[in-house]
Amino acid sequence: MIRGKHQEFNDGVVKIYSVADESELGEAPAPELTLKCVLRFKRRTVGVKRYWAAKQENVQADQLLRVAGLASVSTQDIAVVNGVQYRIQQVQYPEEAQPAVMDLTLERMEQVYGIG
Repeated sequence: MIRGKHQEFNDGVVKIYSVADESELGEAPAPELTLKCVLRFKRRTVGVKRYWAAKQENVQADQLLRVAGLASVSTQDIAVVNGVQYRIQQVQYPEEAQPAVMDLTLERMEQVYGIG
């Protein structure tokens, strides 16, 4: 049996939203956010390797959050922390952690969605 590190998520709350086009056929696209889940997180350091790997892909790694593992969260979703919207650039599932967790690499968005 592999014994993992105990995980605590005491740094805050992140809201995960899916993005869908709610426009009528023939109208201009009208993307809308729909809340998928609310998760507590542990803020992690964006290390030098991760930072420069993101830069090589023309991505800015602004935050790294560890949350409980959920298969429904993807890079197609938007994360909101303290009212600031982030594009989820990467989702990783570290094997050493128990219970299952995921690390979300976030890039702050310049143009944001309206949240209804």
